[in-house]
Amino acid sequence: MARIRVGLLESTSFMVGTLPIPKYADQEKTQFALDRETNQRLFTVTVFLMEEDRAEAMKITVAADGLPDGLKPGLPVRPVELFATPWARIFNGSLSDGIAYRAASLELLIPAAAEAAKKPSA
Repeated sequence: MARIRVGLLESTSFMVGTLPIPKYADQEKTQFALDRETNQRLFTVTVFLMEEDRAEAMKITVAADGLPDGLKPGLPVRPVELFATPWARIFNGSLSDGIAYRAASLELLIPAAAEAAKKPSA
């Protein structure tokens, strides 16, 4: 499957919409989905992408070690190494398709702003 790096405008911002939700490898939800390289558990986080005059909800998959402490709805974040993977499948005779988003991590933007505010101006 093709992985496509997502390019973002300088003005693009993201806000957390939901707490991380575990991904499962099976429909019975008995086995957690794991990252193929790190063996870390995978989570889905809904974020709101805001760009110019539009906003869009999107779900991004992130491994457990890429989730920052203190992540909660309403906080600004930046996805690190964001990729999109188009997918399609036929289920019960109907075609379903979409785009799966994956990031190496989510970076909280609040701590950076707080640190900048603490530094004395030159």
